[in-house]
Amino acid sequence: MTSRTPYDSVLMIGFGGPTEPGHSEEFVRRIVGNRPGMDQRILEVARHYEEFGGISPYNERTFAKARGLEERLRARGADVRVLVGMRFWEPYARDVLRSMAAQDLRSAIGIVLSVHQCSASWDKYIDTVSEGMAELGERAFRVDYLEPFHLSDGFVEAVADNIRSHCLRELGPDRFRSAALVFTAHSVPVSVASEAPYVQQFADTAAAVAERLERPGFALAYQSAAGGRVPWLGPDVSAAIRSAAERGAKDVIVSPIGFLCDHVEVLYDLDIVARETARQAGLGYVRPRTVETHPAFLDQLARLVLAKLELGD
Repeated sequence: MTSRTPYDSVLMIGFGGPTEPGHSEEFVRRIVGNRPGMDQRILEVARHYEEFGGISPYNERTFAKARGLEERLRARGADVRVLVGMRFWEPYARDVLRSMAAQDLRSAIGIVLSVHQCSASWDKYIDTVSEGMAELGERAFRVDYLEPFHLSDGFVEAVADNIRSHCLRELGPDRFRSAALVFTAHSVPVSVASEAPYVQQFADTAAAVAERLERPGFALAYQSAAGGRVPWLGPDVSAAIRSAAERGAKDVIVSPIGFLCDHVEVLYDLDIVARETARQAGLGYVRPRTVETHPAFLDQLARLVLAKLELGD
């Protein structure tokens, strides 16, 4: 039975990605903005998208999350819409907010589609919604956000299960137990990380997943640094792979726990660049997928939303 709740909708706020060929450079320029000296980097990253037909699977896989969450909420008696708004591509968050206001939706639970918090990730998503609300003026409505879920049981289990199932299949139990385990998250400028819980949250997630896997040893690494004149968090994942080889590892498992879906940064930086680094180092290489629509993760989101809806399980 459907109960009345203080909220009438859920809004997932994501990064976005080009959904048709021919827009990769435009997309990357929207992300980078007008920062001087970045033209070469923009073209370089645009070429990463061209490796995959000029499109990103980000939107498709994010909408799959939204559908899975909405199905779970309705099965538990919560008749709320689950919508998706993007920062850098259609459907833009501001347009989704405008549509929500036109439909007289007046109170939403916001889900920031970022695992770990810093101004370049978590805060910017919330700022995007705030800017959209400012454009609505008197039609602006309430959005209250879920807390970070990086240590939630369902998220940790989804990551661990993906590692366990994929790597056991690829490596077998003996090689799995002896393989080096490297967790990755998106690199951010050191100055940004110093003012946020980003690094500690990443480390906490890695430790929780490793404990679930009964793996005491692991390494932390970063990927997708934009470069430029400012220092970014390291070590880079390729450096971590080479270090594993130097320590005598025969195989390396690289798990991108700082990402929620296998979009182009994961597909290019890990499945192409990091895999080649492992090959050159003489290591077997296994890359489990991100949580995406793993049932444990979607069940966790549903529990968090239900708690905020004051319905419980």
